[in-house]
Amino acid sequence: MIHIGQLIKAELERQERSVTWFAKKLYCERTNVYSIFKRESIDTDLLLRISIVLHRNFFSYYDNELKECDFYSTEP
Repeated sequence: MIHIGQLIKAELERQERSVTWFAKKLYCERTNVYSIFKRESIDTDLLLRISIVLHRNFFSYYDNELKECDFYSTEP
């Protein structure tokens, strides 16, 4: 399973961005950012905003998960 909060945190660290910077970009408090890091799932609107801010398609992790489950199989 995907832990989206950990993936977001890892990307923020990879970009060497601060939590304060990220919170300002998302127009939220730093405490909300730490809450995001703890989440295993996330609202799609928020995930879209995060993807835009970090220039990273976090939806692709879910697409890969579906591919691993053979979701795209043509057989019912």
